[in-house]
This record gives sequence, C-alpha cells and structure tokens, in this order.
Amino acid sequence: MSTPALTTYQRHHLRPTYDHHVGRLFPAMVRASQAHVVMLTEQGLIPADRGARLLRGLAELRADTSAAPPFDGTFEDTYYLLEKRLAAACGVPASELDVQMARSRNDLDAGVFRILLRDQLVGVLDRVLATGATALAAADRYADVVITGYTHRRPAQPTTIGHALAGYAEALAGEAAAYADLIDALNVSPLGSCAFAGTDLDIDPARVAELLGFAGLVTNSYEAVAGADHLVRVGTLNAQALATGARLARTLMDWLSWRWVTTPGDFTQGSSIMPQKRNPVVLEHLVSYAGATAADAASVLNNVGAAWWEDSNNATTDVQVRLWESNDRTDRFFALLGGFLAEIEPLEPPSAEEIVASGATTTAAADALTRHGVPFRAAHSVVGRLVRAGAPDTWTAEGVRAAAQGITDRLDDDAVADLLAAAVRPELVLDRAQIDGPGRCAVRNQVATLRVAFDAVAGRLAAVRARLAAADEALDAVAAERAAR
Repeated sequence: MSTPALTTYQRHHLRPTYDHHVGRLFPAMVRASQAHVVMLTEQGLIPADRGARLLRGLAELRADTSAAPPFDGTFEDTYYLLEKRLAAACGVPASELDVQMARSRNDLDAGVFRILLRDQLVGVLDRVLATGATALAAADRYADVVITGYTHRRPAQPTTIGHALAGYAEALAGEAAAYADLIDALNVSPLGSCAFAGTDLDIDPARVAELLGFAGLVTNSYEAVAGADHLVRVGTLNAQALATGARLARTLMDWLSWRWVTTPGDFTQGSSIMPQKRNPVVLEHLVSYAGATAADAASVLNNVGAAWWEDSNNATTDVQVRLWESNDRTDRFFALLGGFLAEIEPLEPPSAEEIVASGATTTAAADALTRHGVPFRAAHSVVGRLVRAGAPDTWTAEGVRAAAQGITDRLDDDAVADLLAAAVRPELVLDRAQIDGPGRCAVRNQVATLRVAFDAVAGRLAAVRARLAAADEALDAVAAERAAR
C-alpha cells in the first residue's frame, strides 16, 4: 500500500522540523521514557509485567543506532515516532502502550530540551575552562614582554602581553562561572507537569528527576512548560562570551600584522596568488562566529517575546535549532581560540624606542612629577608642553624646566631625572607594584588568583558530571532489573 502524499503543512514544516530534531530528540526521549516507566512501575501505576515489556522495548530502541526513518506522514513528529517504534519493539498495538501515562508531550519536550542543553553546555564549559587555562599559561609566560597598549585604536600606555591575556582570562573566568550557574538553572526537571497542571495519579516526579541526573524539580508546573528564560539565557550567554572573544580576536589580528607575535601555522591559509601570504583567517572566522551567535540570541528573544505565557512552540520547539547551533558554534569558537592562544609566541614586540616614539610613556612621565609633589594637572600640563615641543627621546633637563615655567615651581633635580627616565624607559612598567597592573609580579599574582577561580568552576563541573554519571548508572541498573521480571 503506497504512502499518501504529504500535505503542504507536512512538507514545509513537519518534515523539515523532524529532520532537524529527530537525531537529537529521539535518544533523549527514549532515556526519559525509561526513567518514566521505572517510576510508573515503582509507584504501582502499571503492573510489573507491562512495565518490564516497555523497558525491554525501550532498551531495544536505545541500542538501535540505525538512522531515523524518513518522515512519511504516518506519524506527526519524534514524539509519535517513539510510540510507533516502541509499540513495534514491544509487539503490541500503540493502543496498548502505557508510556504516556501521566505525561504530556509538553513536559516531555521541556525535559528533553533541558537534558540536551545541559549536556551541550557541559561540553561548552569544558572548552571555556580549557581556553582559560591556556590564556593564563600564556599570560604567565609573557608577563615581561612589553608592548604598547591602545585605547580608541591609538597608542596609550605601555603594558605587557601577559597583562592583556590575563585580562581576557578574567573575563573568561566570569563567563565560566555564568555557564556553571546556567547549567544549575537548567538542571531541574519539568517532568511530571504533564500539559501544565500535573495529574491526579500518584506519580513521583522527584524519582524521574533523580534517574535523569536532575538536581531537583521546577517549582511550578505552569512555569515548567511555559517558561523560556533558561532558553534565552543559553542564547544570550553564548552571544556575550563570543562577543568578548571576538574583541580579543580583533586585537590579535593587529598583533599579527605588527609582527608582535608569531602567526600559528595550523591556523592560517595560504594565498591563491601571493606565495608570501599566510592569512590568519581563523581570527576572521571567530568574529563571524560571534555575529552569528548574536543573531541566534536575537532570534530566540524575538520568538520568546512573540509567544503567549503558556506552552507555545514559538518559545520552545521553534528555538531549539538556534540554541543547538549556538552551542555547537560556541564549542568550536573556544576550541579554535584556545588552540590559537596555545601557539602564539612573541616575535618582534615593539622596541623601547618605538614605544617611546608613540607617546605611550607620557602618562608615566607626568606621574613621575606627581611623586615629587607636583599637582597632577600641573604635571600633565608640563608634559603636554614637552610633547608639543618634540618626541620624549629629545627631552632634556633644561627643556623640562623651561616647560614648567609659569605652571609650577616645585621641580627639583630628582623630579626632573625621574620624568626623563619614565619618558624613555617603558620597561619600568614591569616593576609597577599595583596589584591589578602590568607589573610582572602583579600579572603572575593575577594568574594565580584566576587559576583559583577557574578551579572552583571546574569543581562545580566535575560535580555535575559525577551526578550525571551516577544517574546513568542507576537508571541502567534499575531498568535492566525491572525489564528482566
């Protein structure tokens, strides 16, 4: 008997959605169903023999690694494919199934979406932690490599490669903690909420949550299926993290162009016509990844904002592909950025003469005067006159005193000597004692502090992984034991 032709709705929505979703949803739905059936049998809501039959059928589906069948219109979506295949595996008509007792497509979808996003974000956080460790290692190695720091794309003050990378690592540490918080927020179960109002049957949602590795339950059954804040947070946190990383990528492009650091060979492409070219296009791709991830976040926000405060495909099913792609892209972003940072080395950092010629030492020169009691604004004005008269390496003691005429009479020989030294010795920044500054000791202390922060997040991630592994082991054991009855 031939399969009826697909309707317009089936061709243009149900089939594409099924194609996008089935590979991710079906295994997770099978796993959630195993936990659900175990709970139903433990609660005495279905007889042990029927529960065993269902669990044997679910185990068969879980072990089947063949591709999902093509959408042919004989089932509506992955939810109904599960019932169709489970009935076949159990050797009973679909009307004999109990797998949907005290469960709705609404809470099953909500639960499976949380499971998938949780597992993806565990991988993303692993990448963030690895990238943070790489950035800190580079910051420690290059804490004494002096470069010119920029503001508004103009030379500003001397700093170090280590200082800049430790700064990025601090941003990553904050993002890592935010991912850990987000995983905690995702890791509560909506299963048992059914359509949104629960059930009069004596179910045990906490048992299902335990078997699936959830840390608890969503407090309110309406929020469990209608809520989408956790989905918005996934999209926006990815967009935030990649936007920050893209800014670093832009700065690294400059460092490569100026030959301050090496161009890692594994992250370049050659030119089709210019044999000397080694194009670090990976950095361009990272900036593009950030743009695409921001677009995904905007799509999620728009869909959620267009939905009703109830179970609605706008705010749930229709945003999943955007979130899955966002998570995948975020994982690849940090794999690439971390790999790139692991390979860069100083090549030709700016010389002291180049840094001086850029004017980046003039703030330190003004500060030198203030250490000798010259009011800051007066010191700033003196150095301003000197800058207008010539480059810092042309300044002399006589010139400094001439520039101070009419501004301050507090200059002594030590003040003048300190100003002249600060003006031409950018390496003095390495001795700066300020704990958050670019001094070599300060940067290495920052690295140590940030490693503690990353280690704390790594501990939280390890605890989540341990919970999930223990839940998997427990569910496998109890499902196998009850299936054998």
